Amino acid sequence: MKVTCLQENLAKGLSIVSRAVASRSTLPVLANVLIATDQSRLRLAATNLELGITCWIGAKVEEEGSTTVPAKTFIDLVNTLPQGTMDMGLNVRTQTLNVRGGAFVNDIKCIDAQEFPIIPPADLSQGISLNVVDLREMIEHVIFAAATDDARPILTGVLVKVEGEKLTFAATDGFRLSVRTASLSTPARENVTAIIPARALAELARALGDESEGLVMVLPPGRGQVIFHLKDVEIVSQLIEGNFPDYQHIIPKSFTTRTVVGTQGFLNACKAADIFARENAHTARLKITPGAEMTPGILEMTAQSAETGSNEAKVDATVDGGGVEVAFNVKYLVDALNVIKTQNVAIETSTSTAPGVIRPVGGRDDYLYVVMPMRLGK
Repeated sequence: MKVTCLQENLAKGLSIVSRAVASRSTLPVLANVLIATDQSRLRLAATNLELGITCWIGAKVEEEGSTTVPAKTFIDLVNTLPQGTMDMGLNVRTQTLNVRGGAFVNDIKCIDAQEFPIIPPADLSQGISLNVVDLREMIEHVIFAAATDDARPILTGVLVKVEGEKLTFAATDGFRLSVRTASLSTPARENVTAIIPARALAELARALGDESEGLVMVLPPGRGQVIFHLKDVEIVSQLIEGNFPDYQHIIPKSFTTRTVVGTQGFLNACKAADIFARENAHTARLKITPGAEMTPGILEMTAQSAETGSNEAKVDATVDGGGVEVAFNVKYLVDALNVIKTQNVAIETSTSTAPGVIRPVGGRDDYLYVVMPMRLGK
């Protein structure tokens, strides 16, 4: 193998695939990045057997070939090399990669590429075309609600449903639920349901960056995998097996009070409350009071801690229905408000023991967020 490429392109490609490098593995090759020539381009790949990321960068190929190079060593080295062209040559007999950039000459001991797990290619003709802008926003809207511990592995994933022209993402950790929908430009050939690890979607969002070109999602039959194919990046992830909770039962069918507040004002109140609530399981109390004829309603938020002190904030609101008091984990409210871009937001509540629903206001009905109540203190 003998190739020439730009240092900045190689550094960017390595930053993408390195996220799939195994941190602890009994297979030494999984701590390496595959480097292979591929039709006048250089293919970089890494996998931990659950997640695999492949990236292609432009290169001048003089001799075809492939090897796997220790990820940390190679990434640290490439990041220290000066910008501009760099040359790489492989001694096949000793599996040593010679890397030259600027005045630097380096030899890195590698492992034969034949030991690297095969990442099978995707049949893009069977894929579902997704809008990159929608997908990026959908991931942002739901991923934080997925569980981060493995007590219930099914909840560490995001439910992805494709029904005709409708795409749905849903995530829950048992304490809140986030659901986002979007329309597909081309109806899917068949309905699809899969549970994709939240971590895989997080890496997909990172890989998307400012990308605006199309993306194809493929679910090869019988492989238990999902493949996301971009122009220069491909991400393969194992699916999570099992039955996702029937989240429709969690969503309240009715409410007695609907409160509309400014998103930013409510977010600021929640952030201030959390400073005092974090020592008290992030518990904050919401007191909603309807307004009179000439005065607006009030959403009053309070939080207190024996160690820190107390906090109170009042936000003007339009209240439809009776007054209500309810306590929520204020950190969960902040998570949702951080991703809602509309000027106003609606909070639908019933009683102090019923879940609350948060929705954007202003011509959008593609997102809802359900948060379970906490016990009201005295």
